[in-house]
Amino acid sequence: MFQNQQTVYKLLDERNITFKKVNHAAAYTIDEMNDLSIDGVHQVAKNLFLRDDKKKRYFLVTIEKNTRVDLKDLQYQLNSRPLSFASENDLQKYLGLDKGAVTPFGILNDTSNIVEIVFDKKLMEFESIGIHPNENTATVWIQFKDLVSIIRDYTDKIFYIHF
Repeated sequence: MFQNQQTVYKLLDERNITFKKVNHAAAYTIDEMNDLSIDGVHQVAKNLFLRDDKKKRYFLVTIEKNTRVDLKDLQYQLNSRPLSFASENDLQKYLGLDKGAVTPFGILNDTSNIVEIVFDKKLMEFESIGIHPNENTATVWIQFKDLVSIIRDYTDKIFYIHF
């Protein structure tokens, strides 16, 4: 069974991690998040699910919401084959997530330890970042260091990139 937002909240509570959550209408894009006019929306992260051209490596990329990603530059920095967006089927298969709900918490569902995590170094500058808790009808604000500590329990494939 895939980890949903309730299991994400339970995990945060069990680890005594301070977070703030806001329930909202489903938001599939950053523009839709901006339209919700919720406090802290400027700290919401954008997430991309990418794969190489041979479908051997998958990347969950979390960046500052206004950052544009040059896939060729990212490919070079990750020492990867050419990159493109992964399919909705792969998103569901590897992270148990639906389109519009991509989040670093998806790594909780990566039981095969396939997905590599890529963080924008700019995120370290924020007091907290806003990400979906495996569903796009809520956003949680969490300190970056706390998010990384959770992810390290599920994978050691973490990259920090300056975009």
